[in-house]
Amino acid sequence: MTQNLSPSQSYDIGIGGMTCASCVGRVEKALKKVPGVETASVNLATESAHVQVSTADTSEGVLRRAIRDAGYEPLATDKTASMQAQGPWTGFAPVAWGMALSLPLALPMLGDLIGRHWMLPAWLQFALATPVQFILGARFYKAAGHALAARAGNMDLLVAIGTSAGWLLSVWLWLTAHGDHTPHLYFEGSAVVITLVLLGKWLEARAKRQTTEAIRALHALRPETAHLLTDEGEQEVPVAEIRVGDRLVVKPGERFPVDGLLREGQTQVDESMLTGEPLPVPKRMGAAVTGGSINGEGRVCMQVTAVGQETTLARIIRLVEEAQVAKAPIQRLVDRVAEVFVPVVLALALVTDLVWLWLGAGYEHALIHAVAVLVIACPCALGLATPAAIMAGTGVAARHGILIKDAQALEMAHQVQTVAFDKTGTLTVGQPRLLGLAPAPGQDATAALVLAAAVQSGSEHPLARAVAQAAQGLARPAAHGLQAVPGRGVRAQVAGRELLLGSLPWLQEEGLDPTLWQTEVARFQQQGASLSALAERTPTGVQGLLLLAFGDEPKPGARQALQALRERGLQLVMISGDNRAAAEAMARRLGLRPEDGEVLAEVLPGDKAQAIARLREGGPHGQRVVAMVGDGVNDAPALAAADVGLAMGNGTDVAMHAAGITLMRGDVALVGAALEISARTEAKIRQNLFWAFVYNTAGIPLAALGYLSPVIAGAAMALSSVSVMANALLLKRWSGPAHAPAKDGRA
Repeated sequence: MTQNLSPSQSYDIGIGGMTCASCVGRVEKALKKVPGVETASVNLATESAHVQVSTADTSEGVLRRAIRDAGYEPLATDKTASMQAQGPWTGFAPVAWGMALSLPLALPMLGDLIGRHWMLPAWLQFALATPVQFILGARFYKAAGHALAARAGNMDLLVAIGTSAGWLLSVWLWLTAHGDHTPHLYFEGSAVVITLVLLGKWLEARAKRQTTEAIRALHALRPETAHLLTDEGEQEVPVAEIRVGDRLVVKPGERFPVDGLLREGQTQVDESMLTGEPLPVPKRMGAAVTGGSINGEGRVCMQVTAVGQETTLARIIRLVEEAQVAKAPIQRLVDRVAEVFVPVVLALALVTDLVWLWLGAGYEHALIHAVAVLVIACPCALGLATPAAIMAGTGVAARHGILIKDAQALEMAHQVQTVAFDKTGTLTVGQPRLLGLAPAPGQDATAALVLAAAVQSGSEHPLARAVAQAAQGLARPAAHGLQAVPGRGVRAQVAGRELLLGSLPWLQEEGLDPTLWQTEVARFQQQGASLSALAERTPTGVQGLLLLAFGDEPKPGARQALQALRERGLQLVMISGDNRAAAEAMARRLGLRPEDGEVLAEVLPGDKAQAIARLREGGPHGQRVVAMVGDGVNDAPALAAADVGLAMGNGTDVAMHAAGITLMRGDVALVGAALEISARTEAKIRQNLFWAFVYNTAGIPLAALGYLSPVIAGAAMALSSVSVMANALLLKRWSGPAHAPAKDGRA
C-alpha cells in the first residue's frame, strides 16, 4: 500500500526472509542509508517496513533494492495480501518431511528411556540427516550467507553454524571410526533441531495470520459490485468504477458499497463492523450511510459521497494497518539489544568450547555444548514480543469500535492519570434545543426570534440548528455580510440593521448593558442552560433584543461511564465554553464534582490546548499524563496537546486526525475500554519480553554448563517464539467495554 503525504511520501513494503530481531535492525539500517529516507520502521510480526521519504527521487524501487541488497526479499503488496489469506496448513510440508526423516533418528533416544538400545547404522543416519540438513535447512544457509555478507548476525546464522557443527562432527566420527566400532553420532541432534526450528516458524506464521484477522475481516466488508442507477435502469458494475455523485440501489441484506446519503426510502442499518454496536440504526432520507455496513429490510437509493481510499472503511483499514506496522517505543530498545546479541552469542559459544576443552572434556563434548549455546540463544522471541502484542491488541480493539492510530498512543494510554472531556457532543447529546426566550423591554419575542434565525441562516452550529427549528414556519429576511467571531458569535446585516448574536460576555465587551436580563440570566443558569443573546448596534450603542436559553441532555450511560473511570483512580475534568453556572449544572447531572475542580468553564475554543497544558503540569509531583476526549474541529489542538487524544467517531475528521485513538461510536464507555485494552496490551508486552529474556538468560548458562543437549535447546528456542505469539493471542479473548476492571487490572 502506498500513501501520498504532503510534502513527504510514505511506503509500506512487505519483506520476506526475516527471522529475528537482528534482521529487523539490519533492514532498518539499510533503509536509513538510502538518501531521502526520513524514518524507517520494520516490524517482524507483520514482516513489513513503513518508510517515510522526503524527496520524489527516492522511489519505492530504490527502497526495494536496498532491502534486497541487505539479503531479504521485498514482497509485492498483492503477495503480502495473498499470504494473509492462506489456509491453516499452508507451509507445513517442510515440517512434515523433517518429522518423517528425523523421527527414525530420534527413536534410539526414546529407546534409551525404556532400556532399549536401538542404533541405526551410521550410513542410514547419514542418509536421513543429510536431506534435512542441506535441503530443508537450505533457507538457514542462504539467510546466514546474506548476514555474513552484510557483516551482521541473525538467528539463521546461529542455527546454520550450530547444526553444521553437529553434522560435521558426526561425519568425522563416522569416517575415523576403527573397525566394526560404531561411535555415538549426533546426526539426530542437527536434524531434530532444524525440524523443531521449522515447526516453530510454521507455528509463528500461523499465529501471525490470526493476529491479522481484523484486517482481513475489514477487507472482506468491501462488496465487489454495486447496482448503478442509470437512464436505462439498474446496471451491475464493479465498485472500482463507482464515482462521486452516482446513484446506487442497495437491496435488503446487501452491504452498502461506498459512503453516501440516502435519497429514497428508509431502512435499518447494521453498523456493528464500524462501531461495535450490535443494534441496527434507523436511516431515513438524507441520512449518511457507510460503505461496508449492511442494509436491513428496505430497498433504498443512495447518492455516492466518497469512493476508494476516501471512504470511511478505507480510512479505518489504513488506521489499523498503520497501528500494526508502527513500532512501540519500548521495541526500539529491544532492537538495539538484538543488534549486538548475535555477536555476543557467537563469542559465548566459542568461550564455552574453549573452557570445556581446558577442563579436560573431549573435543566432541566441548563442541556439543557450544552448539547447544548457539541453538538456544536465537533472539526470535525478542523480536516478536512487542509487535505480536500490538497487532493482537489493535485488532481486538478495532472489532469493538476502538481505532488506535499509532503504537505510542496504545503504549501511553494505560499511564493516563487525568481524563479531560469536551462537553457538547462528547458528554452530552450535542443537539441542544431552545429552552426559553426573554425579549428586552419593548421588544417582540417572535420578531426578535425571526431576526436571530436570519443571522444564523446557513450555519451548521448546534445552537444555530436549535434556533432554526424554533423559528420553523416563520418567514425570515435575508442576511448579508455574515462574519463569524471564533468562539464568541456572529455579525450580520439584516434588513439594513447591524445585528450581533453570541455570548453575553462578548456582547458586553461590545457595549451591551450588563444589567440587562439579570433576573432572567440567573433563572436560566440555575436550570443549567447555555445563554446567547441577540443585539443591534445603533448610533447610540449596542441595544439588547433577545436572550436565548439553550439546553442539552447528557448522553445515555455517560454518568455511569464517568463513575467507572473515577473508580479506576482517574481524575476527571469537563472543559466547557459555557458560563460557570450552566457548566456546573450539567456537570452535576453527569456526576462530576465542580467543588473539587472537575469543571473548567468559560474556556474559549482556542484556549483548550492551554487548559490541557495546565492539567499536565498540575500534579503534586510534577507532570501528569493527560488524555483529552473531544469531537469537534475546535477540539483538535487540545487533542494534539494531550498525551493521549481520543476522538469520538461521530465527530469531525479533523478531530479524528489529531487524536491517537478514535472511538467509532459516541459512547463514553469506550474511553474506559480504550484505557483497558492499552493496559492489557502493555501487560502482554511486558510478559512477552520477560519470557523472551528468561529463555535466553536462563538457557544460555544451562547450555554452556552442559545441562541442555542441542535437541532440548532447539525445542526450547522454538517454544519461546510460539509461547510469545500464543500469549499475545490471548488478547483476542477481551470481551469489550462491558467488563472494565480496576485501573491496575492486567490480562
